[in-house]
Amino acid sequence: MKLTTGRILLIAIIGAVLGAAVGLWRGGSGPLLQSELGQRALHDALSATAPAPPQDLAIARRGEAVPPVRLPDLDGAPVDVPAAYAGRPLLVNFWASWCGPCIEEMPELNRYAGSHDADGARVIGIALDDADAVREFLTRIPVDYPILIDQAGPRDSSVQFGNPRGVLPYSVLISADGRLLKQKIGPFQHGEIDSWSETGE
Repeated sequence: MKLTTGRILLIAIIGAVLGAAVGLWRGGSGPLLQSELGQRALHDALSATAPAPPQDLAIARRGEAVPPVRLPDLDGAPVDVPAAYAGRPLLVNFWASWCGPCIEEMPELNRYAGSHDADGARVIGIALDDADAVREFLTRIPVDYPILIDQAGPRDSSVQFGNPRGVLPYSVLISADGRLLKQKIGPFQHGEIDSWSETGE
């Protein structure tokens, strides 16, 4: 079969996306993926190759209001995101107890969550996982920020917050008035979260 320039380019793009995903999974993000430009390029590439989301599902877009979601906390009480945290920037981190890079970045997220006063950004974690597995995990590796529970799938809250492929870990920064400001695919490296969370508004 004769390969056209377009097919070669498509194969190269798919290979680059898969290579970036494997690199994130195995070794964390490099300098390019720690930059806003690198993150936007990775997000665009993953979005271009992702299956279309359900037509009736509201999906957040950068600069626009995130769709409201209601999720249970670890005690089963419903929490409305982002409304329950309105008035301050909100860093939402999607993770799972079986995700190695997620676990590695949790101490950094916990440090960041504890370093802000009443006016700083809040941190919440949304575990795309079984509630019992999350509770057991948190007895071994506790965190001081709130944890909510969701089930992974094509309609989960990470997809609604702009994660087309369901890659974990995935983080978003939401403004005090509920708009999606930034997206981060892959784990935070030590110290990276402080500069990343600057809103630049």
